[in-house]
Parts: sequence; structure tokens; C-alpha cells
Amino acid sequence: MSLLSTHFVRYMQGRKTPGADPKLFIRDLWFENVPVRIYQPKAPSASQRRAVMFFHGGGWVFGSIETHEELCRFIARESESVVVSVGYRLAPEHKYPAAYEDCLSATQHFLQHLERFGVDPARVAVCGDSAGGNLAAAVSQSLAGSSDLPRLRAQILIYPGLQALDFNLPSYQQNRGVPLLFRERAAFYMLQYLNGNAIKLEEVLEGSHIPIDIKLKYKKWVSPDNIPEEFKVRGYKPRVLLDCTTEVFETVKRFCEPNLCPLLAEDTIIQQLPESFILTCEYDVLRDDGLLYKKRLEDNGVPVTWYHLEDGFHGIINSFNSGWLSFPAGKRGLDNIVNFLRGL
Repeated sequence: MSLLSTHFVRYMQGRKTPGADPKLFIRDLWFENVPVRIYQPKAPSASQRRAVMFFHGGGWVFGSIETHEELCRFIARESESVVVSVGYRLAPEHKYPAAYEDCLSATQHFLQHLERFGVDPARVAVCGDSAGGNLAAAVSQSLAGSSDLPRLRAQILIYPGLQALDFNLPSYQQNRGVPLLFRERAAFYMLQYLNGNAIKLEEVLEGSHIPIDIKLKYKKWVSPDNIPEEFKVRGYKPRVLLDCTTEVFETVKRFCEPNLCPLLAEDTIIQQLPESFILTCEYDVLRDDGLLYKKRLEDNGVPVTWYHLEDGFHGIINSFNSGWLSFPAGKRGLDNIVNFLRGL
């Protein structure tokens, strides 16, 4: 995909601008050098409100505050929370760790100025869908051991992409050609975010981009063996472990960094994470990333609320109010997210 077509898609995505909201104050601000949009309920509150830092999806290449405007409004209205939507820098122009750094910086700034927004320091969550779920997980890990900022109350990960070691997990095999995220596209976006190009895409897809010794090191966390058997019934063929050349690994070795692939964080970090909500969809290449992270969190004593949409596909949450393109499963998933928030 050329940069020109990338810009065109972004332009088309950003054209729809909803008007004022009768129940929300909405304003655009800058947190450090990062643009944010804040949604605050108008109704007076007897106590400080909970808050949600929201990171949009779009493969680190697409998406914006505008594409997730309706979703953020819905979350703010229905959960009566302050929502901060972050307009982080996009790839390929801005490679990793730009998006992660923007999300972390905006979250740290917000946590330092909660009084200004009437927010309860004990009830701040991070949330994101797809690539945004990746960023929420990475930010949550980075803040886990922080003693000088309020501790995050929760992380909400909506079909997150959390690893780039194995693009042949059962969900990748079963859903390789299922919209809205094809297997090849998932690897393509990860490479765009990492390097600003898709060089070595074939090696990444077949699994010859990571040395065998490193794969074996992470096998305890990234393995089909950790996926419950009921998720393999639609078909799954174990793959032969392929080695890789030094030259290929050089281009993608940062895939082993938890800020890029949060599934690879050490147990000492995972143990400190806040209560978690994970949403997965059956017809989604990223399903197993969510299942593997759920297991890691549970194995480390972190409370997890898991909601699985058996009739869901990648991107369904953002279609909850798209007229004739709306899907009941998307609304069901979103209602569960709101209910989780209300319980914080």
C-alpha cells in the first residue's frame, strides 16, 4: 500500500464529524505534545468520576480520534465516565515506539492532573481496540511498577494484538481470510509499525523471522499448547519450527520487546497488572493473542473478566451503531464493557 493511498483512506475515515452531544462536554486539548479529545458527562456528579484513557485501533497505520468518536461518546455517556481519546502518531511515517510513547506520555500527563477533570485517582482505566489494545496493554505494563503516579484501576483490551512471534496460531490458520483483518494484513501492519515498511513479510508469515532458541524461550507463553482445545476444533495443523538467518532477525528483533509485544513481558511485570477485561471474537486472527494473555494474567493472579463473542469478528465493536451495518454482537460486547466499567 502506497503512502498516498494510506493518506486517502485516513482522509475518508476522518470526514464524518458528529455534532454536539446533549449529555457530554467535548473538547480538544494537548497533553504534552499529544492531541487528545476529552468527553465529560454534563450531569453533575456527587463524587469524583471514573476515567478511561482510550487508544483507537487501526493497525497503528489508520484510525484516529474521529473514527472512534461515536464509540468514545457511548462509553462516556453509558458508563458516566470521563473518556480521554488519544490521537497518537501513526506508522509508517512514525515508527515504533512513537505510538506507544504518545499513549504513555498522554496517560502520565492525565494521571498527574486528575483533579482538573474531577476524576477519582483510584478509578482510572486504560482501554483500546486491536492496535489500541496492544497500546493499552503496553502502557499498563509500563505503569505497573510506578510509585509516583496513581495506580491504574483496570485495563480493557478489545481483541488486542499482543505478539508477532507466531502468525500460525490456530486463530490465524482458521480465520486467515476472514474480514475485517486478514492474516497477511495483521503481519503487514505489525511490520509497518516496527519498521515503516513490509520487508520480510513472507518470512514473518511462515515463521522464519525468529531464531529457534528464542522461540523455545517464549514457548511457555506463545504456544498453541496454551490454547484450550475447543478453539482448535475448526481446524489446526501444528507447524514445523523454522530457524531464521541473522539478517532477517536483525530487521525484526524488536518484536521481542514487551512494549511492542506485551505478551512477552516477564512474570514480575504481569503480576503487578490491574484487574483486566479481555474481549475476544471467534472469527478473528487475533483471538488467540487474547486467550494467551488471559492465561498469563490468570496464572499470575490477576483478576480477568473474559467476554468471548462466538459470533463476532475483528472490528465488530466499532460497528455498534453503523445503521444497516450494525451487528447485535457488537452492541452486546460493548454493553459488557460498559457494565465492567460501571463496576469499578
